[in-house]
Amino acid sequence: MGIEGVGARVARKEDKRFITGGGRYVDDMVVPGMKHAVFVRSPHAHAQIKKIDVRQAQAMPGVVGVLTGKELKADGIGNLICGWMIHSKDGTPMKMGAWSPLAVDKVRYVGDAVVIVIADTKGQARDAAEAVEITYKELKAVVEATKALEKGAPQIHAEAENNLIFDWEIGDGKATDAAIKSAAHVTRMKIVNNRLVPNAMEPRAALGHYDKAEDHYTCWTTSQNPHVARLVMSAFYNVAPENKLRVIAPDVGGGFGSKIYIYPEEIVCLWASKKTGVPVKWVADRTESFLADAHGRDHVSTVEMAFDKDNRITGLKVDTIANLGAYMSLFSSCVPTYLYATLLSGQYNIPAIHANVRTVYTNTAPVDAYRGAGRPEATYLLERTMETAARELGVSPAELRRKNFITSFPHQTPVIMNYDAGDYAASLDAAMKAADYAGFTKRKAEAAKRGKLRGIGMSCYIEACGIAPSAAVGSLGAGVGLWESAEVRVNAVGTIEVLTGSHSHGQGHETTFAQVVNQRFGVPIDSVSIVHGDTDKVQMGMGTYGSRSGAVGLSALVKALDKVEAKAKKIAAHLLEADEGDIVIENGEVKVAGTDKSLPWFQVALAAYTAHNLPAGMEPGLKETAFYDPANFTFPAGCYISEVEIDPETGVTEIVQFVAADDFGNIINPMIVEGQVHGGIAQGVGQALLEGAHYDASGQLLTASYMDYTMPRADDLPSFKVSTSNTPCPSNPLGIKGCGEAGAIGSPPAVINAITDALGVVDIAMPASPSTVWSAIRAKKH
Repeated sequence: MGIEGVGARVARKEDKRFITGGGRYVDDMVVPGMKHAVFVRSPHAHAQIKKIDVRQAQAMPGVVGVLTGKELKADGIGNLICGWMIHSKDGTPMKMGAWSPLAVDKVRYVGDAVVIVIADTKGQARDAAEAVEITYKELKAVVEATKALEKGAPQIHAEAENNLIFDWEIGDGKATDAAIKSAAHVTRMKIVNNRLVPNAMEPRAALGHYDKAEDHYTCWTTSQNPHVARLVMSAFYNVAPENKLRVIAPDVGGGFGSKIYIYPEEIVCLWASKKTGVPVKWVADRTESFLADAHGRDHVSTVEMAFDKDNRITGLKVDTIANLGAYMSLFSSCVPTYLYATLLSGQYNIPAIHANVRTVYTNTAPVDAYRGAGRPEATYLLERTMETAARELGVSPAELRRKNFITSFPHQTPVIMNYDAGDYAASLDAAMKAADYAGFTKRKAEAAKRGKLRGIGMSCYIEACGIAPSAAVGSLGAGVGLWESAEVRVNAVGTIEVLTGSHSHGQGHETTFAQVVNQRFGVPIDSVSIVHGDTDKVQMGMGTYGSRSGAVGLSALVKALDKVEAKAKKIAAHLLEADEGDIVIENGEVKVAGTDKSLPWFQVALAAYTAHNLPAGMEPGLKETAFYDPANFTFPAGCYISEVEIDPETGVTEIVQFVAADDFGNIINPMIVEGQVHGGIAQGVGQALLEGAHYDASGQLLTASYMDYTMPRADDLPSFKVSTSNTPCPSNPLGIKGCGEAGAIGSPPAVINAITDALGVVDIAMPASPSTVWSAIRAKKH
């Protein structure tokens, strides 16, 4: 392991500009003549638009444009789409209702964009937005997915009868029913996964600029995948031809799913720029983020888990209703299907699984992928059920899991996934040792003397990262490939530029990608530049989500480095009059093995560009591109243990210990991985204890600010104990699996299992706030 290479705990290069205020975000961008936009949004969850009067707003100071959905449609701008086709079990395609970037005839959730106002300043635009007069005919609304399916519920889209988008299944229903019928024990539960608002540090923003002289569009946006944004806006939304559209995602302040999608605002700002002749910038305020960013989770499920007389799982039956909100967002359809149901085997050898998933429209914000995307929902369902089953069977939760672990690899599950490698017992053992699991009984007794309730809970999660291969996901309905690209440019002085289709919005790519280059050539990481997020600079790429940057993005980089290395060795062998097979590159030098003959790295690079003495027939230059399409998903896994202490008088829950033992395969930078795990656990604890989006019956979001939506703070979290084991992934050249989502996947069930253990109850709703816990204590007493 080198000082800066793979495995080194290198401080993040990018942090210097971030912590000194030198970051460059969309709101920092200024274009000559730029104006500011404010959206007029629906105050109703469900209503017909009868009339829009913009005359007063148009006459206000500084206003340069007030535009409506009818004008947008007249200019041929298309509807937003869902990019993953799902068919119901009867073979019919999903029912995708129309989603205009600006509502035309009807609004379907509070926050639906109706009008854009552009003015010299944001204050002037806000004042004019308040002067827009819209006459609505309010309609009945429905916000709960189960109620939306009821006969007589308000019809949200004419295309989807009874608001059902699709009714999908996976697995063997007959075999699963037979396993349940013949089981020695069946654990049955209703599992609710609460709706979340992502709350990235940087709110979404967009700056659209149409250059009339060049007939060219530029969009600066807070996006996790700018190339996909360009593709979709050109191919489906008719904003601009792809060759006349540049999308730039500069520094982005957090995403984890909420910035994957193409939202109405990006489309409208680009269109409005051409319409008004000025660059148009929009930056969301925090309330807009609560109302209009895609939400996450929101599942209601029933589960039956069957066991034989030896406590081995024989079958798992799941029925899930997933709330997708008012419209189908870009990847919404795959989250409760191929990213959820295919992980229901977890770490366990389950011979028969059947899952039925119904997705539903409601008058709420659209729901899409959020950190983990389907995997947290699957893990929560499975690990809550496993913990409950252990208590019903009167056995150790740890040993029930151990008995059912998959121990032979590769392992084909009944729900598509083929796990390639893992050692689940190693993570369980590491977590139990770090948590002093055996000493819990003593700690519980000590807490009782202080009048506190103490509980312990565990969660053994698995996830699928680096969604792949492209041909496979295409056959399952994906509208794009899920490969990645990289270009390595060695400059004439030996410095290196890496152009990657991955996008960093906090993951530390500028450091880890440079470490991989350092490992290969010995070039200091300060001599390696990472370029991303600009469709005019970087070749086509698929962006960052699903913990794919390492497994897919770095694998593409490795392929490009292989090509650069091969050419560099040919040049060096020619210059040193040696056999190509004897050339080695290390510590910034190119050497002939077993001799003292060598050249500094920069001299080989310079030779490639001066081209005075190259091998016959070789092209000048030292630049290579590669595309990498994974052969399989990667499968990070681990065991989390949470220990809580509850004050029975107030219901306040304190996490007194949290242990995470993860298997991420090979690790590039342990410090960055630990940071990713810490952040993920914080999000998971937030879901378990604090966070939850709530609508009233009329569709008003009751949790639209931090006054009502509680985010975890430092004093809500302990110092986490984290560790990693390593079973290298066999399907990519670096042997890495992905780490960005794990914490958010494994932590919620561990926390809730600990709380239910402390209270002696079967279930408690997330978020398990003090009032919820206090009520559960009182209910048990009475």
